[in-house]
Amino acid sequence: MDDTETRDVCIVGGGIAGLTAAIYTARAGLDTVVVSAGESILRRNAHLENVPGFPLGVNPRTFLDQTERQAERAGADVREGEVTDVARDVSGFDVQVDGDVLRADFVLVATKNATDFLADLDVGIIKRGSKTYLDVDEYGRTDVDGLYAAGRVAEKRHQVVVAAGHGADVAMTVVEDAEVPFYHDWVVPEGYFTDRGREVPPGCVELSDDAREERERASMAAIREAFADPHPDDPTPHPSLADEE
Repeated sequence: MDDTETRDVCIVGGGIAGLTAAIYTARAGLDTVVVSAGESILRRNAHLENVPGFPLGVNPRTFLDQTERQAERAGADVREGEVTDVARDVSGFDVQVDGDVLRADFVLVATKNATDFLADLDVGIIKRGSKTYLDVDEYGRTDVDGLYAAGRVAEKRHQVVVAAGHGADVAMTVVEDAEVPFYHDWVVPEGYFTDRGREVPPGCVELSDDAREERERASMAAIREAFADPHPDDPTPHPSLADEE
């Protein structure tokens, strides 16, 4: 990582909330990096049975791998690293990642409960027993301009669908605050807007029948490849159990 690396959005946390947020910010044209320190807690699950679209459930590690693949395909850079400090000045944030500095206009925190790296910022912290959360408004904004939180660290319920939905919602807040000319992310049939005499809004795409069928075939092939074999990894043990081995 170059000391002068600059991004529009830095997302801290590579679990389902952070990766989903990255899909939305990247698709909106914001240069996005996801910094993930260690494994998502989702990898501990045996089988994921309460997400829409999988009547018999889905391997949690496959689900997470495919979400990361989708974020990268959208244009996000997903990398391993530990964020140790975040500082703010009038023009943005300096994010310390493994001793290097990453410059970002916006920072979105999507960790489970880790907030120590925000110690230099005047951000609201909520303590509930052993858990730590960031104080956010209904849109995921903290009281530090340009700093957001999504998922568990924003005191949302510890469920995959909730984390994903909140990650997307907060990402759209970032897109709005970045003043990107972005209507909403929508792929529609050819003529949906133009046949009504309307221009295609920013963030929307009209597809011809051929293009739509091509995308469908590609998506089916990708799903077949992803689910052709069982995931090679077993569930990650809880840290307390791993320490006993």
